[in-house]
Amino acid sequence: MSETLLLDIDAVLLERVRRFAASMGWTQPVAITHLIEHGLFACEGDVAVALDDTDAHVLQAAIEALEKVEDDPGFSLIGRIGNPVD
Repeated sequence: MSETLLLDIDAVLLERVRRFAASMGWTQPVAITHLIEHGLFACEGDVAVALDDTDAHVLQAAIEALEKVEDDPGFSLIGRIGNPVD
């Protein structure tokens, strides 16, 4: 872990990271990496998701293909909720 990063972290926050690392049996760099990764995952959910044209076309084609699956007692019922059979 870069010393610059450690010097720029608030002392109270750094102490919390040290306690977390100790409680997990990890080194401080491993704990900081874990916390950054999980923090990013949590925060990325707040960012609007946008598909580029290629992704949008592929997704639309997949949806259209799924809509063409005929109703039958097997495959097309996967994931659908119905009345339980007595």
